[in-house]
Amino acid sequence: MSSGVEWVELTKYIPFYTLWYINMKTKTIINIKTDKSLKKAAQETAKELGVPLGTAINAFLKQFVREKELTLSADRNIPTPYLRRIITEAKREYEAGEASGPFTAKELTRHLKKV
Repeated sequence: MSSGVEWVELTKYIPFYTLWYINMKTKTIINIKTDKSLKKAAQETAKELGVPLGTAINAFLKQFVREKELTLSADRNIPTPYLRRIITEAKREYEAGEASGPFTAKELTRHLKKV
């Protein structure tokens, strides 16, 4: 885009923010289809957390790539497989008398420094 005329002509048909994203070498655009009500609820939730929806989606994608795991649940009270393993191990240790505690905050700090 060497002349201003070409740039002005192009921006008549493609919104400027789209051109800005296209020019960014490290970013890309993902288009997804979702229910309008889900998008609105997600935007409201992100707003409550003080972040744009794009930031929340990027955080999810990074976690998905890092953990190579996708947890789908309609019930928020169902523990993940990892948490179930940890709970089972803790229960076994407690029943075998291998678990320490309960602790006050100071006792816990002392105990953790010894471990």
